[in-house]
Formats: sequence, structure tokens, C-alpha cells
Amino acid sequence: MASTDATVTSTRDAVGAKPLRVLLVGSSGGHLAQLLRLEPWWSKHDRAWVTFDKPDARSALSGESVTWAYQPTTRNLKNLVRNLWLARRTLRNFVPDVVVSNGAGVALPFFMLARRRGIATVYIEVYDRIDSRTLTGRLCTPFSDLFLLQWPEQRALYPRGVFVGPLY
Repeated sequence: MASTDATVTSTRDAVGAKPLRVLLVGSSGGHLAQLLRLEPWWSKHDRAWVTFDKPDARSALSGESVTWAYQPTTRNLKNLVRNLWLARRTLRNFVPDVVVSNGAGVALPFFMLARRRGIATVYIEVYDRIDSRTLTGRLCTPFSDLFLLQWPEQRALYPRGVFVGPLY
């Protein structure tokens, strides 16, 4: 997470102020469904998606610019490396102002490289994890400029997180 409140405030301002280039990164299924709930925001921006090549993703993202990530990502070193190269290529070809993700594992390589390139990152902790931190949340925290929480109880787990309420 960013080291100062000024960084968090400037990230919030940048994310809401003008049309942006947004890269939305998330696993298919519930993670993708939560990102889709942000349509009132992301529909106003030039955007691209990174997710898994699954029927729900193909249907929901029909007509969108999508890069298919490698899976599985959980504890799979080979696909972590493949997704790191994918992140490098994607961030070079579609240079976003901000990378937004709610996990899962596919988020990490994109957040690592975005941070290295000075691209803002916003992580949204998932809706269904209230009393413990997710693995991806723990791993992405150091690379997140803004870490958003859907439950007030999550503040105890992520003291620098910002409570925004549920996306559902």
C-alpha cells in the first residue's frame, strides 16, 4: 500500500476525475462478476481485461478487449512465470493509467510490474472473505496504491485499507 495518505488521495482523484486507460485483471467466475459490477465506472473509460478463457468470461466480455491469462494460478510457479511475461507484454501494448483487480492469483504479476512502471494499482478485497485475509490480498498489498474493502470488519485485517462497501 502507498506510504502516505497523499498518495491514496491522489490515486482516488486520478481514478475518478477524467477518462482513463484502465486494465481490469481478475479470475473468471466470482472475481469477474464483482469487477463487472463496477460497470457504471469502467464503462466511462478506455479499458482492457485480463482473465481466464472460460465460458462465463467469453460471454460477459463479448465485444471487450480481453487478454486470456494462464491458469491455474494458485501455487503454480510455471503459470506465475507465464503470467509475468503476459503482464509485461500486456502493460507494454496497453499502457494503462490504473490496474484494478480483486484477485485472484493472476493479479500479482500485473501489480508487481505496474508498480515497477509507476502505474497506479487498486486492489478490491473480495466480498466473501470477512474474517481472514486472502492470499492474493496479502501478496498484492505492498504493490497497491489503494486497497479497497467491502466489509468494515476487513479493516482489522488491512489497517490501511479503505472501506467502500459491498459491490453486491
